[in-house]
Amino acid sequence: MFRQRPAERFFEEAKRRDIGVIVRVPLASGLLTGKLSRDMEFPESDHRNFNIEGEAFDRGETFAGLPVDAGFDAVDELREHVPERMTMAQMALRWILDHDAVSTVIPGSTSPDHVRANAAVSEMAPLSNQVHGAVRDIYEEYVFEDVHHRW
Repeated sequence: MFRQRPAERFFEEAKRRDIGVIVRVPLASGLLTGKLSRDMEFPESDHRNFNIEGEAFDRGETFAGLPVDAGFDAVDELREHVPERMTMAQMALRWILDHDAVSTVIPGSTSPDHVRANAAVSEMAPLSNQVHGAVRDIYEEYVFEDVHHRW
């Protein structure tokens, strides 16, 4: 949800050429799980601690390249649009899978419960047009300026 440029520039061409798309880092380094808080401190060895501005490797690998405060602002707005019986992470994964060109998505997981919850997304109904519109609006307000031109 924090990287919408590929859907504009790449997905249609991949679909036209019958090329599968594998989406990685779909939860923006945990931001889109909805479980991180602004006051969290990450271990020294965690890229969310040392690569926020891309000091060590591509900036986009950490929080999708978004300044972390803007990311939390976007997540706060997204919470209002999470469908019933779905977590924020499931909504993010479902949003990705709603794109026809996407073949699969590779989320990180820290427990068997996360793996089960992530896998369940493929059986869930697509998100409504209303939710997709809200995601786009939030992207344009909080993410677009910092991220869209980069990836």
